[in-house]
Amino acid sequence: MEFTIPWASLFGGMLLGLSAALLMLFSGKIAGISGTIGGLLNPKKNESSWRAAFLTGMILSVIIVTPFGFILPDVSDNNIILVSVAGLLVGFGTRLGNGCTSGHGIIGMGRFSKRSIIATCAFMAAAIIVVLIRRLLGVL
Repeated sequence: MEFTIPWASLFGGMLLGLSAALLMLFSGKIAGISGTIGGLLNPKKNESSWRAAFLTGMILSVIIVTPFGFILPDVSDNNIILVSVAGLLVGFGTRLGNGCTSGHGIIGMGRFSKRSIIATCAFMAAAIIVVLIRRLLGVL
């Protein structure tokens, strides 16, 4: 997989930032996906409706962007057990880290949260180390 469409990525990043800023500006809510889903699973009073709308919008966005040539990768041949274990590990990591990578990287960094800045630096350092190890071992 190569990075071949920088304008689409730039536009997508701008939309993420804009949506997070608008949610915070108009409702004071933080648009981290792990927190949003966690709030649906463990709801507080008057908190479920915006979370459900946010999640519905994320799901429906696939339908909205498909006519413009954007498609999700085909993952139908992946091992369902391995994917399930990976998902559980990601969920555990988001709980342990008080949020997911996008929540810390987009929302937390935008709010100048010290915790998010440290978390994002740790995510990036881990990613760089993994890429370097994979390149040195010849695993792509």
